Amino acid sequence: MDTAGDGFSCCSTGGRGRSAAPSITRSVRRLGLEIRAGVHTGEVETIDGKVGGLAVIIGARVGTKAGPSQIFVSKTVKDLTAGSGLTFEDAGEHELKGVPDRWRLYRVVNG
Repeated sequence: MDTAGDGFSCCSTGGRGRSAAPSITRSVRRLGLEIRAGVHTGEVETIDGKVGGLAVIIGARVGTKAGPSQIFVSKTVKDLTAGSGLTFEDAGEHELKGVPDRWRLYRVVNG
């Protein structure tokens, strides 16, 4: 959907986003690149033709907590993907810059 510096963001509907981050991570690894991915779900706003709003900011901040080739998700994503076959490892509570409260994050173990 958008780029910012050396980063990019994607937006999906209907739960397809849960497989996007693992797919992108595997694809760029074959090119010798590593990414850090953050996944969150929520309401987005369209601002000047681009997606924005708090949900987008949270997704970006979640990604900053991941290490190379890691995918971190919010508790919201973990809860909504129950039964999907994804496995998560608790990554603890984190403060997300510019976002209220502390957030429980999870690392995708199999994706």
